[in-house]
Amino acid sequence: MTVTEETAPASHYARIGGASSVKAAVELFYDKVLADPDLAGYFTSVDMAGQRRHLALMLTVVLGGPNEYTGRGLAEAHQPLNIPVEHYAKVGVHLTATLTELGVPADILADVQTVLGQVQDQVVASGNRSGV
Repeated sequence: MTVTEETAPASHYARIGGASSVKAAVELFYDKVLADPDLAGYFTSVDMAGQRRHLALMLTVVLGGPNEYTGRGLAEAHQPLNIPVEHYAKVGVHLTATLTELGVPADILADVQTVLGQVQDQVVASGNRSGV
C-alpha cells in the first residue's frame, strides 16, 4: 500500500459498507415508496427487480462507488411521467428516512440531499418545477 492509499479518504460507498449496504437501502427505500399511495402508481407497470438494480447502480455512483450504470438518463426516464415537485420531494423524504434508518452518517446524508437538489430539474415535469 502506498502513502496515498493509506491517507486517501474512503468513498461514501465504502464508508457505508459497499454493495450490500446499497442493496439494503434500495430494498427498504422501495418498501417505503411502494407503500406510499401518492407514489406507488408510478410503479404499477414497472419491472421492480430491474428498477431496484438501476437504483442500486445509480446510488453506487452517487456515493462514489464503481460506475457500472448503463441505463437511461434521469430526464429520459422521468420526464414522460410528469412528476410534480411534491412527489419528487416525497421520494427525497423516503430516501433520507431510509438512509437515516440504516445509520448512514450525517455528512453522507447531506451529500445525497445535495445531489437530489442538483438533479431535481431532470426528474420533475417541466411545468411543475418550483422557483422556475
